[in-house]
Amino acid sequence: MKYTFILVFSFLFSFQLFAQKSSEEKPNLVVGIVVDQMRYDYLTRFWEHYSNDGFKRLIRDGYNFKNNHFNYVPTYTGPGHTSVWTGTSPMNHGIIGNSWFNKFENQFVYCAGDESVNPVGTTDDAGKMSPHRMKTTSVADENRLFTQMKGKTIGIGLKDRGAILPAGHTANAAYWFHGRDEGKWISSSFYMDELPQWVKDFNDSNKAESYFKVWNPLYDIKTYAESGVDINDFEGGFKGKATASFPYDLKELKNDNGNYEIIKISPFGSDLTTDFALAAIEAESLGQDEYTDFLTLSYSSTDYLGHNFGVNSKEVQDAYLRLDLNIAQVIDYLDENVGEGNYTIFLTADHGAVDVPAYLQSVNIPGGYFNDVVFTEKLENFVSEEFGEDGLIMNVSNGQVFFDYDKMKEAGVEAENLEKTIAAYILKQEQIDKVITRSELTAGSYTTGIQALLQNGFNQRRSGDVLFVLNPATITYSRTGSTHGSGLTYDTHAPLIFYGAGVKQGSTTQRSEITDIAPTVSALLGIAFPNGTSGKPLFMMLDE
Repeated sequence: MKYTFILVFSFLFSFQLFAQKSSEEKPNLVVGIVVDQMRYDYLTRFWEHYSNDGFKRLIRDGYNFKNNHFNYVPTYTGPGHTSVWTGTSPMNHGIIGNSWFNKFENQFVYCAGDESVNPVGTTDDAGKMSPHRMKTTSVADENRLFTQMKGKTIGIGLKDRGAILPAGHTANAAYWFHGRDEGKWISSSFYMDELPQWVKDFNDSNKAESYFKVWNPLYDIKTYAESGVDINDFEGGFKGKATASFPYDLKELKNDNGNYEIIKISPFGSDLTTDFALAAIEAESLGQDEYTDFLTLSYSSTDYLGHNFGVNSKEVQDAYLRLDLNIAQVIDYLDENVGEGNYTIFLTADHGAVDVPAYLQSVNIPGGYFNDVVFTEKLENFVSEEFGEDGLIMNVSNGQVFFDYDKMKEAGVEAENLEKTIAAYILKQEQIDKVITRSELTAGSYTTGIQALLQNGFNQRRSGDVLFVLNPATITYSRTGSTHGSGLTYDTHAPLIFYGAGVKQGSTTQRSEITDIAPTVSALLGIAFPNGTSGKPLFMMLDE
């Protein structure tokens, strides 16, 4: 009896300590940072140039997952942000691209587009956005449910999809930057009827206009030995400037480059995003009560810069050295205004990027460019001749072939026969690496290789009927600048760092996946996992 009493007492005491510890470590604020187009090696490549207070502080005092990957194709911004925050892949959350062909409507749809809502803060259609195409909840949604809607969620990003999809369906607000001739942070009637006064004040402050200035390297460009020469054949640059080389006078160039849009394609877009995020934390009193709040924060200038200049450019290196200072600024602000130990940060990316194939070719590494217009025309002609019927293919896009089932029925063409015939034809074409059909994806369960990535990115209702994969470093893009979308490591290997309350210091080279982030945050908070979760909590950071 005495022994039993001791066991029960010990259990209750241990449980009390655990509950007390969990309560102490539960943050008042979670800040989830997604850096658009950030390859993992940007951490290591530019390491010596970073300050001690940004990326280095996160890694020094937090937990660094060195082998973190996307587990699906396609690796684009919309699916990436959604997968980070929902804990699952496009198979379940349904965001299969930035835009995709909707075979039921016979038109392309945008991942955040919503004609049923009205713009707020502008009259432009750029405000007609919501998360309605996202099928599952985000971890921010689950926190709102857990706290009976008392914990706030604010989503912020230069891109609408980077602000909207992470914040989920129940967000108090999501704000994105509308450039062009307005230069304003805007929202939609999905969240509110009009902008709060603090947003109006920010827009009226001319903060955006203040970034029409000269962009010079942050440090001596001669020290940027980790990237290629400043003037080369692999960068896009700006209209009105003969070379893609420093300096860039944004005020002088803005009229030829979309006015306020040029700020996005410079590191000053990250500065502006940081300015607005800190204003939001203050105005919304995030992290100031007993209910955990969420700030979903997306940095998108890095993506615009990568697409323009390429991953090996001086411009991209400078953008990350400046972003490092933005991260330090956010951490310092949180320390001062929320309190050190009262918040948790995670930082990751929505995808990586490929080296410019033309550059790879110049150093004898395989790479190339794929003409999807010519490919589509050849495929449609082949199918018409083979089956004696036009229009069996409804659309070819995003590496997918969509069938017209009504035309197939009229012509008496079986889907499986059409799949096999098209797959065999595509596999014979130059620059094609692999092909897989709808029947194969729905009949089997793949656990490794590109087939598993394609299956995780395949949504039965929204995806196509035949999927094809290009050769490594082969893209449908211009000959200057970088892009992304593949299942290769240059696109899938992304940083993941946790820092702050509930996070122990350390690192691991064990594989983690982007879908593990949301359930890890849920476990840290003690709330339900997002309802489509397929990832797992990262126990090596959470367990004692």
